[in-house]
Amino acid sequence: MIKKKLKSYTFDEAKDKFLGVKGTPKRDAYERELSLDLLGTMIKKTRRERGLSQEQLGSLIGVQKSWVSRLENNTTNVSIDTLIRIFSALNATINFSVSLDSGLGKVA
Repeated sequence: MIKKKLKSYTFDEAKDKFLGVKGTPKRDAYERELSLDLLGTMIKKTRRERGLSQEQLGSLIGVQKSWVSRLENNTTNVSIDTLIRIFSALNATINFSVSLDSGLGKVA
C-alpha cells in the first residue's frame, strides 16, 4: 500500500483556496456570516455576564424572549438601531466600521 502525504494548509490558506480571496462574492458572504455569528455570541456572553435572562433583555429592548434567542443563534436579522438598543441595555460599548467598496474612504 502506497502512503500518500496529505497537504496541510493554514486557516487563511484554506479560506483563500476553498472560498476565494478577500473581495470575491463567496468569501465576502462567508466573512459576513462569520461576523454575524460572532455578534450573536457576543450578545449572549454579555447578557449572561450581566446576569440577565433572554426574557429580561427582551423586556429592556422591547422584544420577546424568542427574538433574543433567534438573535443569539443567528437565525434573524437585526437593524443597527436595535443593536444600539441591545448594547445600551447591556451597558456595553459598540463600535461600527464602514468601508466603502469604491475605496473613497472609511468611517470608523
